[in-house]
Order: sequence, then structure tokens, then C-alpha cells
Amino acid sequence: MWDTLAQWARYRSSGAASIRRRVSIPAMTDALLSGPLVDDAWLAAHLDDPRLVVLDATALLPSPRHDGDHRSGSGHAQWAERHIPGSRHADLTGDLSDHEAPYHFAVPSPRALADALQRLGVRDGSEVVAYDSGGGIWAARLWWMLRSISVPAAVLDGGWAVWEEGGHPVAHGDETGAVRVSRPLTPVPRPDVWTGIDEVAAISRGERPGTLVCALPPGGFDGSAATRYSRRGHIPGSLSLPGRGLLDATGRLLPRSELARRTGAVLQDAESPVVLYCGGGISAAGTALALTLLGREDISLYDGSLEEWSGDLSRPIRLGHQLGDQRLGDQR
Repeated sequence: MWDTLAQWARYRSSGAASIRRRVSIPAMTDALLSGPLVDDAWLAAHLDDPRLVVLDATALLPSPRHDGDHRSGSGHAQWAERHIPGSRHADLTGDLSDHEAPYHFAVPSPRALADALQRLGVRDGSEVVAYDSGGGIWAARLWWMLRSISVPAAVLDGGWAVWEEGGHPVAHGDETGAVRVSRPLTPVPRPDVWTGIDEVAAISRGERPGTLVCALPPGGFDGSAATRYSRRGHIPGSLSLPGRGLLDATGRLLPRSELARRTGAVLQDAESPVVLYCGGGISAAGTALALTLLGREDISLYDGSLEEWSGDLSRPIRLGHQLGDQRLGDQR
């Protein structure tokens, strides 16, 4: 029976500080990463550092042809065709998801997540740069998962496209060599970065503080576009902040001043905490990356997002953009 979020909840109730005290992790006295984002020049200069693990998080998620059309696949073959030298493919459709969950791409338990990452060469003292060839959202999802167990991580700004366009070395094939792990990866969970469906429902009803923010494109938010999931629309009371609108034409995040302007226009009066969601917890991670880059710390991600929410017919779904009377546009 699926109980991953229950495990995260137990970590939360036991207190993150006490968890950190019980786990001994080598001190990072000379950290590589100074923030959640790196550029291709930085990565090229540090590619041979033994502390650095580079992971390609690409997955395949075609646009829905009709409502309920959910298709997804591994990006491993694409990685094998061409990738950053020394990188490995982190399969978000494989052991980096909890397949017992009632929705796709569910975060595994802290221990299961650490075990999967350890098989990719991540260990205590490692720092990770994630990239993808899908607009940055997959890399951001992996970055958020790493963050949730306190692994230092960053996203390559612009991903594979920027690396290739920069004329950097490219590797081919599936041979990466055996992973030699001299020490384990000890997860230090941060349960505050995840929010469950009951907490989301309470925020939606105004029974607890917080602001729900949907990172889907406008058509996904207002229900005018086809959805992969059970029902169209958004969670009542949500604000719309499309994640794709925070990127420039090259797939890089916008300059910080422009990010601040666009996010501030939506979140200026937002009540803390800010809970981000989308269809499956992927695009929302890209928005989380942008807000983290701006220094916002009161954000969490609703892992099940609309796939879980819309699949429960007792949960209301709202169409359109009006935020006032929740009865208007609701579908149950």
C-alpha cells in the first residue's frame, strides 16, 4: 500500500532539526555550488571535479490528444544518443518515482530516493547538476527532489540545448562504467518542501493559511485545453503563474529583475506558505526554481498535483480565471 507521503509526514512531525542532529554528514567546507543555477561555462570548467555528479533528467511526456490521454516514457535512449560527458541518466519514470502511488512521477520515500541516487553515483559529499532536453522542467523536478533530502544541487540554465550550442564536448553511447561508491548517501529529509492533498484542500477552503499557485499554461489553468488527467481546470482559489512564462526563447530563466517583476505581479500579496502545483508536479518545480533563485523560502510543492486532485471526484475543480465565488465553474 502506498504510504510515501505518510513517511514524509512522519519526518515533519518528528522535526527537521532533530533529524539533522541524528545524521552525521561530512561538512562541506569548500562547496562547489553557490546557488540553484549554473551556466554552461561553469559546468564545462568543473566537469572533472570528483565531487560533481551530472545527471540528465529528461523524460518524455507528449501533449494530450484528448482528455485523459496520459503518455510518458523514459528519456534514457535520448541520453544514450548524445549527452554531457560523464553524465548519467536519472530516470524519473523508473526508480526515481514511487510506482505504488496513485499518480505518475510520485516522489519516493527519502530512503528509496537516496538509494536510487546512490546507484547513479551520488553519495555524501557529492554535489549534483541536473539538466534535460525538455525545457528545464525535468531538471528542476530532480533538483527539487535532491533538495528534499538535502543534497546540494543546481540546474544547468538552458539545459542540453545551451550546452550543445556552446560547442562543448558531447559523448555518445550507453557505457558509463561501474559506479564506485566509497560512502553511502545519507538522506536528511526536508518534509517542508512537500504538501499533501489534505493540506491543499484546507488552503483552498480558507481553513489554513497559504496560497495555491498553478504553474500550468493558461489553457491548462482555465480548462480551455485538453488535459492528461481526469478533469479540466484548477483547484479553487488558485493563482495562475505559468512556468513557461519564466523562460526566455533559449530556455534559460529570465533575468532576475524580470523574474521578480513577473512573479511579483502574481504573488505580491500572497499569503505564506506558497504551494505550487501543476498537472504532475513537474512544471511546478520549474516555478519553484525561479522563486528560490529570487530568495523565496516559503514554498512547497503539491506532489500529486492535478492528476491526484482531479482523480478524486469529491474534490472541486474550477474553470475560468475568476477567483471569487467558487461555486461558479465548479465541477465535481
